[in-house]
Amino acid sequence: MYRVACEISFCYGHRLLRYEGKCRHLHGHNGLAVITLESDRLDGRGMVYDFSEIKRVAAGWIDDHLDHRMILCRDDPAVPALRDLGEPLYLIPDNPTAEAIARLIYEAVAGRGYPVVEVRLWETPQSYAVYTRNGRSAES
Repeated sequence: MYRVACEISFCYGHRLLRYEGKCRHLHGHNGLAVITLESDRLDGRGMVYDFSEIKRVAAGWIDDHLDHRMILCRDDPAVPALRDLGEPLYLIPDNPTAEAIARLIYEAVAGRGYPVVEVRLWETPQSYAVYTRNGRSAES
């Protein structure tokens, strides 16, 4: 099995509802998404996919939807005020945890036909969440 991975850095803000820690307040992160693709064979160029193509698709979606936006639960009471201020939002049905954002990225890239097996979202240099297609890490 062959695997390739691309790293994409982006900035985003969020806050967590029903949470008692610091993350209950609006705040931001310098996120790093690591997107891993897998294939049992290589294309005619000897690649799973060209890194520049993966970056174009994945970074393009992240830039258009998540970068420099507040990622919030659509039920967050701050949404109307932020909309009134013209702030860029990306609303999701769930709490915008690192786990939920990793899944968003996974589904966006996989939905474009790429054989994604894992997305790691580094929320800080010391902490990350993983979303995989089958519950197993790409490292296993």
